Amino acid sequence: MGVFKLQSDWAPAGDQPKAIEQLMTGLGKGMQKQTLLGVTGSGKTFTIANVIAQYNKPTLIIAHNKTLAAQLAQEYREFFPDHAVHYFVSYYDYYQPEAYMPVTDTYIEKDAQINKEIDRLRHASTQALLTRKDVIIVASVSCIYGLGSPEEYREENLELSVGMKMARNDLLSNLISIHFTRTNADLESGQFRAIGSKVEIVPVSETFMLSIEMLGGQISKILKIDPVSSQILEEPESIFIFPAKHFLTNKSKKEKAMKAIKAELAAQLKHFEKEGKLLEAERIKRRTTYDLAMIKEIGYCSGIENYSRHLSGKKAGDPPETLLSYFPHKANGKADFLTVIDESHVTVPQLGGMYAGDASRKKTLVEFGFRLPSAQDNRPLKFPEFEERIGQVIYTSATPGDFEREKSEQVVEQIIRPTGLIDPVIDLKPIIPKGEYPGQVQDFISEAEKTIKGGGRVIATTLTKKMAEDLAAYLKERKIKSEYLHSDIKTIDRIKILTSFRKGEFDCLVGVNLLREGLDLPELELIGVLDADKEGFLRSETSLIQTIGRAARNVLGRVILYADQMTGSMERAVGETNRRREIQIAFNKKNGITPKTIKKQIKDITQQLESEHAKAVNSELALDVQIFERASKALNKKEEKKLSRLSDEERKNVVYEKIIKLKEKEMNRAVKELDFETAAILRDEIMVLKQKMEK
Repeated sequence: MGVFKLQSDWAPAGDQPKAIEQLMTGLGKGMQKQTLLGVTGSGKTFTIANVIAQYNKPTLIIAHNKTLAAQLAQEYREFFPDHAVHYFVSYYDYYQPEAYMPVTDTYIEKDAQINKEIDRLRHASTQALLTRKDVIIVASVSCIYGLGSPEEYREENLELSVGMKMARNDLLSNLISIHFTRTNADLESGQFRAIGSKVEIVPVSETFMLSIEMLGGQISKILKIDPVSSQILEEPESIFIFPAKHFLTNKSKKEKAMKAIKAELAAQLKHFEKEGKLLEAERIKRRTTYDLAMIKEIGYCSGIENYSRHLSGKKAGDPPETLLSYFPHKANGKADFLTVIDESHVTVPQLGGMYAGDASRKKTLVEFGFRLPSAQDNRPLKFPEFEERIGQVIYTSATPGDFEREKSEQVVEQIIRPTGLIDPVIDLKPIIPKGEYPGQVQDFISEAEKTIKGGGRVIATTLTKKMAEDLAAYLKERKIKSEYLHSDIKTIDRIKILTSFRKGEFDCLVGVNLLREGLDLPELELIGVLDADKEGFLRSETSLIQTIGRAARNVLGRVILYADQMTGSMERAVGETNRRREIQIAFNKKNGITPKTIKKQIKDITQQLESEHAKAVNSELALDVQIFERASKALNKKEEKKLSRLSDEERKNVVYEKIIKLKEKEMNRAVKELDFETAAILRDEIMVLKQKMEK
């Protein structure tokens, strides 16, 4: 398919039609930079989805963290179910970069736990970009880090077709050459096994298994098989198998690269000897010699990305190949795709700050003999390099930064919400008690009590974690059911707190910076911003507007800013909010719209997590019942007959193995759907089952 087709149960409304038209006009005129200023709740994602459908080019959407990227990928998949919507983020569950601290003479070796499922999704992203045009990639800032050459990745793929002449051993050698691993056990992504005349393979980007049947020196049959049920999914005439790793090079380039690495090593050894750095010389000699031996023998080594400049044939200082290199480009080299930078006021500074931190760390490693100077070319793109590679871009934010405003050829405002909701009323009150006025805390308590009595919820934002904890405790003493929320609270506990808040199990949430972005709380009627005049990151214009926006999903929403002086940030935030209110009210009056509070189902994710864990992890009885109930359905007649001849212990292990395979299939499906909470549960269940088998 080459044409995007958007699927939705509703049509653009509010300011969305105007915003879509203006953005499309800008793209048509060749504008390189545009900004969509969309207020909270105005449906920026739906607007961009309509632009993608009309513009009809591959699209890169960059978010500032993995969680937001996952949410966006899921939304775009719902809008474009028939197209390739992929998720590209760092594949590390845990990552400690290689580093050296001269002051304490401490070398920290690279330590990483790779999430194989996310690695699979990364490969799915690059393969989609190389094989089709209707592609949307939702990525984190990891998209500007080195990835390996798309030309090598494309050229090194293995094409197999029925009737092709090929010896079995040649097929095995070809798979190894593109970094597939041979195994005799159960197959995982990027592995293969040979059984008689058949070779079974799990492509690195897929969950199905390929069975290649060889007969008389040629391929006689190709089958796509479900690895758990053994059901045949398809019998294709031909297939492409892409490499299992992104960093790779062919034999001739590898030999050339090894010569270049040896030459650089010799030069660096001379440099260290001249400086009298004998320890550093010994370090770099030992490290590089070992890496060269590994590259020669297996074509790969740990940290091979540090030699990417030589492997790709680039010059010193040249920018690396990244995910952007896999997107289509015109004959003149210019990007031929659309880039959308979500929450640009946060994401743009992130993109701009990646290079400096990486460069500082690499420089120290080179100076002290842990890496060759060329390792500094394994780096994220500098911001100007990033801009050169993205072509036309749309920044989206409720609070665009100075960069977006100054650089954009057009700022498109999306202020009218499809719901007709307007931005909240803002009251200004002093902090310090005066006369009969009791001060900010006591006044907030009084206002909160009125709101709670009417069935609403309230939020108080503080400047410090300690203040949040103390205020929550004090509110409880005043008989207001309260909880606090800040960065020390674990993710799952944050979800629990927010779910309980929406359900009305408590009425007041006290927090710090976490309350600014990403909270969707329609029940919220009142926000109290304590110490609003303390200029800084937490009380900047952007922060205040984002905080105020949290109360824009309820018709009764209002915000109290407690301050003894009007700061510049406050003045701008209040002025912008009032400007938006005037536009929204005028639109509603003209079109006869009566705003209504958003009604949103409360999804208790934690309840699902706990119940699943209680059944499948913590409860022995429930776990065993579940296992044997599912086993009776999963085992076929042949397996049942085999079980009857086994001991009780052996029978139990066979059943566990079957259930582990079923759960692994469910886990992979959950990850494919970006449902990482469910995937985590299934992962824990699998761990428990494996422990039971070992007993």
